Amino acid sequence: MEKKTAIIDIGSNTVRLVIYKYDEQGTLHELANMKKVARLRSYIDEEGFMNDEGVDVLKDLLLNYQQILADFHVDEVHAAATAAVRQAQNQESIVDIMKRETGIELQILTEEQEAYFGFVAVAYSMATSSAITIDMGGGSTEITLFENKVLQRTHSFPFGTVSLKQRFIAGDKMTEQERSALTAYVKEQFESLPWIVDQHLPIIGIGGSARNIAQIHQQQNKYPLSSVHHYEMKKEEMDALAEDLWALSFEELHQLEGLSTDRADIILPALDVFRTLMDVVHTSSYQFTKKGLREGIIINKILQEAPDAYNKYNIFGDSSKKLAISFGRSEQEQQYIDYLVTDLYKQTCKEFGLLRMERELEFIRGAAPLYNLGEFIEQDAASQHTFYLIANQAIPGISHHDRVRMALIASYKNKGQLEQLLVRYQGWFTKEEMKEIRMLGAILKFIFALNVSKRRIITQMELKKHEEHVHITFTVAGNAAAESYAAERQKKHIERILRMPVTLQFIEER
Repeated sequence: MEKKTAIIDIGSNTVRLVIYKYDEQGTLHELANMKKVARLRSYIDEEGFMNDEGVDVLKDLLLNYQQILADFHVDEVHAAATAAVRQAQNQESIVDIMKRETGIELQILTEEQEAYFGFVAVAYSMATSSAITIDMGGGSTEITLFENKVLQRTHSFPFGTVSLKQRFIAGDKMTEQERSALTAYVKEQFESLPWIVDQHLPIIGIGGSARNIAQIHQQQNKYPLSSVHHYEMKKEEMDALAEDLWALSFEELHQLEGLSTDRADIILPALDVFRTLMDVVHTSSYQFTKKGLREGIIINKILQEAPDAYNKYNIFGDSSKKLAISFGRSEQEQQYIDYLVTDLYKQTCKEFGLLRMERELEFIRGAAPLYNLGEFIEQDAASQHTFYLIANQAIPGISHHDRVRMALIASYKNKGQLEQLLVRYQGWFTKEEMKEIRMLGAILKFIFALNVSKRRIITQMELKKHEEHVHITFTVAGNAAAESYAAERQKKHIERILRMPVTLQFIEER
């Protein structure tokens, strides 16, 4: 049974509404995603109260979102308020007004809850096992440390992009003196946490400012993928980008490709904060995630209802299976193909005296559920459709490099087609990696021929290496004319890999 849940993320800079649809298996689809820049933090007066104008801005936004929620027939709404409302002295009054005037009940997240939900989003969507996360909003900055996907420490700083701008920057763009003061303050704050100093762990950036930095860098470098999830920048790249942006006028920043216009005045301080954290942590790796507070809340909710819906230690495996199911490939068919792939691979390694390459097996098993998915769009161009479907989706749990590699394996047709698909990815793969892609793609192509009728009739296989050829015997439960024909046509790919002729025999069970 599918459910619809809406998350309203009431931040210090923006207020965003996201509507999700999900089922008991944890298959999650985003139906709508809308945001409005509210800058609620700017309505907090010197005494710490949110003024009437700020309250009215939030009320009008929620009334507008109520109409959208009605249009989508949403089952459940979670409105999570973070730093701007949390830090307001009149937070109880704000909650009462919103409930009375809009019908939406606000949940004011504690600093620990906000940090925790950010961690959940990262742990269940990225392959990185240990890292430090930073979620920099408009009014607060959450830092977490996790090791082997287990949360170790959290901390919330009472500053964010909007509050830093209010405190340190007089105009639209900060001066050199303002920049030095801001950086010195942030460095002192970060160094007050001994558990992040000199950790040498990757940093994972959560939130809109981090995503914008990744988007700008991708635009600058004509990056062939559009997704920022699992994108990575090195320290020298972050430093170079900061200097490039520093040279631009505010008007030029406003027009910069990849940068939201509402962040033109806060992107430079945000970037300096991230770079300062990299110095304190002593790391060269800054990774980006598309997921954050909202995803953490919905994932946490699903896990409470179905504890086995996600496996944070096998994120890509779960993701590829769910993606395959969404394109009509049943779980039974996926399990069957996985059995054939694993058995053939292990027998080949044994007969040829090869040390089993666990990484190769992991890749081919990961690509198997997705192999030739494009056939559900158009049979004649299935390979091209498969590649673009996989390469251009922000699939959780896999880096951009490995995602393109997986797309090439799952869409493999022949060497010529592979070279055509690689035109936009020059220099991404070594000769050895290309050899591996062709090998694994060829194995999958042969394996799928063994289930061409979708009847799952092969019950056993036995591969034997002889002096001058390889013989594969298949035990089948029924007539295997279609499988025999398809396998004979595709065995040439296996012969090229094994560098020996291959003979096939199909024996029907008695």
